[in-house]
Amino acid sequence: MRRLWLIFSQAATVGMALLFVVATLKPQWLSGSGQPFGAVVAEVVSLRTVAPSAAASSISPGSLADAARLAAPAVVSVITSKARSRNPHGDDPAFGFFYGDRNPGQQGVGSGVIVSPEGILLTNNHVVEDAGEIDVQLPDGREVRAQVVGTDPETDLAVLRIALGGLPAITLGRSQDLHIGDPLLAIGNPFNVGQTVTAGIVSALGRNGLGLSTFESFIQTDAAINPGNSGGALVNAQGHLVGINTAIYSKSGGSQGIGFAIPTDVAMRVMQSLLKDGVVRRGWIGVEPQTLTPEIAESLQIGNRPGVLITGVLQDGPASKGGLRPGDVVVAVAGRPVASVSQLLDAVASLEPGKPGQLTALRGKKELALTLDIVQRQRPVLRPVQ
Repeated sequence: MRRLWLIFSQAATVGMALLFVVATLKPQWLSGSGQPFGAVVAEVVSLRTVAPSAAASSISPGSLADAARLAAPAVVSVITSKARSRNPHGDDPAFGFFYGDRNPGQQGVGSGVIVSPEGILLTNNHVVEDAGEIDVQLPDGREVRAQVVGTDPETDLAVLRIALGGLPAITLGRSQDLHIGDPLLAIGNPFNVGQTVTAGIVSALGRNGLGLSTFESFIQTDAAINPGNSGGALVNAQGHLVGINTAIYSKSGGSQGIGFAIPTDVAMRVMQSLLKDGVVRRGWIGVEPQTLTPEIAESLQIGNRPGVLITGVLQDGPASKGGLRPGDVVVAVAGRPVASVSQLLDAVASLEPGKPGQLTALRGKKELALTLDIVQRQRPVLRPVQ
């Protein structure tokens, strides 16, 4: 029996060898339906090697395609019936760097972001300011009239509502979790060419002092942002909203790699206040702040402690009644350290009007804990430059 098995195995081996030689040298001898046997073997081998990669994801490692796919359906075009009114800084050549050239005769076009399936949208105030009618174009081709819920020029934000339900709302991210170097996508409708996605990174955080709005803490990115992108989405690698694109630094009006976006945490606070009260409620104490330089700090004998110098106090204002004086240095508001004028403004604005607020200040080497009665900040009236 063992001998028969050896003979069978040797015969099978020789047969397979002969079959391989014939299939290689004379494949036509083995063709059945016009397809050589060797081609059949090659096809099977090919399927075995190709099938696993075909079943795997076709998206390249490191691609942001998933982020774009998740966020893009929630980004819309915003078209106004007339061009935006001239900005009061429009005649300032330096200000032109941020918004580029404007043709006042053109129809206003911008972008917006759906933040609620019930039809609540975020965009920029300068996109809808003084507009007669506002239309929103969805990525699926639908167009609908929008109503303004409220605007906040001090952060350049506006909230719109459209009469549609079941909309693809964007997922909100945490802008405070961003780091310089994180990848970002800017999604909007630049130059009214249609929805466009550009990629970049976080170039800087907390940009202020640009003169674009009263409260500034911009995300800076090199993702291409152009006219028409205003009000569009800045999203992270997960497709979550981290900012509302608002401005560019440009000599030509086109992207030069420096764009600015309002952080999501700021936008959400403004939106919630506008939806609830129709206005943004901000605290105010009636002071004139100034940057604390090392020279001033040395003259006041307060060492290297960061803070904000108070150069003026409104008579009978909250700060005056609470004991704050010119020459004092505010170092904290409600326990939140402040080291710049913008940080002080933002910290005071976050205090609830009608309730007491706590300030920590230095008067020389003496530290003071002051309690102030916070009042509602009045919206400034901007008048065009004549």
